Amino acid sequence: MRDNSARRVRYFPYAVIALLLAVLATGTAVNLDRNPQPQLVAEGITGRSGPVVVGTPIDSADLSRPELIRAALADLDALTLPDGATLAGWDGPWRYVWPRDASFVAAARCSVGQYAEADKVLGFLAKIRPSSGRWGARYSAPEGTEPRDGREPQLDGSGWVLWATWFCAETRAKAGANTGAKAGATSGGNADPALTPLADYWPMVRESGDQIVAELGDDDLPAASPDYWERPERNVTLGTIAPLITGLRSGLAIAKTLDRSTEVTAWQDAADRLSKATDRTFGPDYPRTPAEAVSFVEPGIEPIAIEGGADAIVTILGPPFAPAREVVTKAIERTHKALSQPNGGVTPGEQWRTDGVAWTPQTALFALSAAARGDRGTAEELLAWLDAHRTATGSLPEKVNRDVKPAGEAPLAWTTALVVLTASALDHPLPIP
Repeated sequence: MRDNSARRVRYFPYAVIALLLAVLATGTAVNLDRNPQPQLVAEGITGRSGPVVVGTPIDSADLSRPELIRAALADLDALTLPDGATLAGWDGPWRYVWPRDASFVAAARCSVGQYAEADKVLGFLAKIRPSSGRWGARYSAPEGTEPRDGREPQLDGSGWVLWATWFCAETRAKAGANTGAKAGATSGGNADPALTPLADYWPMVRESGDQIVAELGDDDLPAASPDYWERPERNVTLGTIAPLITGLRSGLAIAKTLDRSTEVTAWQDAADRLSKATDRTFGPDYPRTPAEAVSFVEPGIEPIAIEGGADAIVTILGPPFAPAREVVTKAIERTHKALSQPNGGVTPGEQWRTDGVAWTPQTALFALSAAARGDRGTAEELLAWLDAHRTATGSLPEKVNRDVKPAGEAPLAWTTALVVLTASALDHPLPIP
């Protein structure tokens, strides 16, 4: 009888390779089925036939990529209704006001000297503010009511509106000082209501600051809340905590300016407790959620955090939202590498779906972080990437898909505002609370 064992041994590796390739192909097909290639919802604002090349109310000639900034500001004009309600996007489920997005739009306006436009945005937020409790996830425009869509309130709104209010007061005060005008600054001095209408926003500031304080538990951290990922959360996330730290510091500066001693005392204590608890629970990597365990490999090797997952929101722990710290800078740089996608952009986090799609708000967050930290090369590289992936009408989209094409809603207010802030940070230092 003929022995074919040698032949079987010779062909066995090829059979294994073929099987592995089949498994890989099946897995890829399943992943593509679960995560289909996203497409554009719209090219941009209705009526826009091409990139904007006209001037804007401010002189953007000195800003990085002035044509990009002119187009961005034109899109923010189109997304902002006469009463100051600023839409997150032009179409469908984006056609609402998110406190988060609107806060960034107000700050972006102030970064280029558009204070009247910023006041409209902040004024709308002050009008719809919650008398108690958390900010809603989003509000209908122009009514200012929360849509009944099942979304839970989101605590990070309290932090964002505090930061935006302080940011605008600080930038306009510095602008007034630079032009020789009588200016009231959040760092002290006599407030000029024409330049710094902080008193008008104090009810919104007080309620947001007090809500943050009320949320802190025995561990000095807030309870779980949905954040910019727009989903229910079982654990508290850095996406909630980072804005709250920035918000408390910003609110504290406002309270000092307005001589609100009760709030100064309470908010300073809360800011100290929250900052220490964040470093203790999330440091030194600052993942999305606290690591479930730490693996100690061997002496001399840095421990490895298990679970948690990198999140682009780590950028909020550094400039221009917080003073620079070496441990945070390292975490930001590590996270940027971990979240970078083959198409050149960034995904929101390691726990986000693995589909190779880049999200422009998170890419822009890393660009702004780099610009504010003095890493001009990285900032300009990411800004150029965002510029290169605009739609045919010149708008910044929500995503860039695996084929390196714009996808999702366009324009997206959050991305657009972040791009303006990045260009401003490359031109002049932004204030840091």
